[in-house]
Amino acid sequence: MPVINPIAVVAIIKFTWMKRFLAFFMLLLPIALSAQTKLSANIAEDFSNRVAERYQQKNHQAELFVADQLSKSGTGGLDIDKTMTDLKSDPAALDESLKFLYQYNDCNRQTLIAYFREMGVLSGSVFPLATYTVNKYKNESKTLIEEKATIIKMGAMPVAAATPQPIPAKKPAAAKKVSSEEEATAVSYDNTPTAASAGVKEPGDSTAVATTAGGDDYNWDVRTLFKLRTPQELESLYGKENVVYRGTTDLAGNDAGNAYFVFPDTDNEMQVIFDGDKSPTITFTKPHSKWKSPFGIKVGDPLDKVVKVNGRDFKINGFEWTDGGIVNSWEGGSIAGKGVLVLFKANNSGDPGMYDKVTGDKKVKTDLGVLKKLEVVVDKIEFKSN
Repeated sequence: MPVINPIAVVAIIKFTWMKRFLAFFMLLLPIALSAQTKLSANIAEDFSNRVAERYQQKNHQAELFVADQLSKSGTGGLDIDKTMTDLKSDPAALDESLKFLYQYNDCNRQTLIAYFREMGVLSGSVFPLATYTVNKYKNESKTLIEEKATIIKMGAMPVAAATPQPIPAKKPAAAKKVSSEEEATAVSYDNTPTAASAGVKEPGDSTAVATTAGGDDYNWDVRTLFKLRTPQELESLYGKENVVYRGTTDLAGNDAGNAYFVFPDTDNEMQVIFDGDKSPTITFTKPHSKWKSPFGIKVGDPLDKVVKVNGRDFKINGFEWTDGGIVNSWEGGSIAGKGVLVLFKANNSGDPGMYDKVTGDKKVKTDLGVLKKLEVVVDKIEFKSN
């Protein structure tokens, strides 16, 4: 009968338990790592709810800053109010909002944690949220801080509007009296006054339009128009004499019935097609306009700018063909699903050898080198908020 060595038995037991412990540790490791790179649904919802509450109050600078940056980056969509009040439904916008909050708080973890607490984020969500944000954007910290300095220098940080001063009773063309509710919402994302702070007429307001500091009577922010539902509201904002109803075409040149043209036959011409209770379709075909366009995209912009806003290359239909020059797919970029349709044209199409490479029944990826030589730019752009 073999002799059992107690020391050897103990060593075997210890080795077996060590193997099991290591196996268990390796099983937990991915979970621990994922906790630093993913947000749980309940944390995302908690953060989303806190942002919605503060954004709707319209007097929290950080949330207004985030909304403006989301709009400029293209992640916020055309209806920024809808995005900011339901971030949990748009993971890309939620991630970007965390990035801009990180930027707003100087890319400092402790300052960010303090801000989350001020927002009312649940105590159990604060540290995971801060860790997630810092890990995701730590390599962008230097760039974000430099960008913030530029934003501040340009005066583009949101500032609550001052309380309106009383207007003399007999003064002509006086701005409408601002209610306490409107006053709370009168904030500017940049140096351009909002409708409320500048005295510009809102839909349904029959009072005279007050002239802005720049001598301009109109609110040029396109986002204002997505809230309109009737031609009468459009005429109230921009004057009945500046709106005409006439035939139009879609981006592909097909008959699209009639549209309301604001400032027709000028650089500021804009087409509006109403759709009942839904947001109207807004189309621009003129360069050099004053309109503040969603995502900063305007007619005449080079292809490279649109690629930058989208965050990646996309595909357009081959020129001189069905739907030629119209974006076929945003390829999952920031503009995808945001209600934006763009028609491009080539300003330098004189070389048949080059032009033939991007014409016909094909899908052209925007990273094709010949497109730059062809000087491809935005020809028309259509917006429709979801």
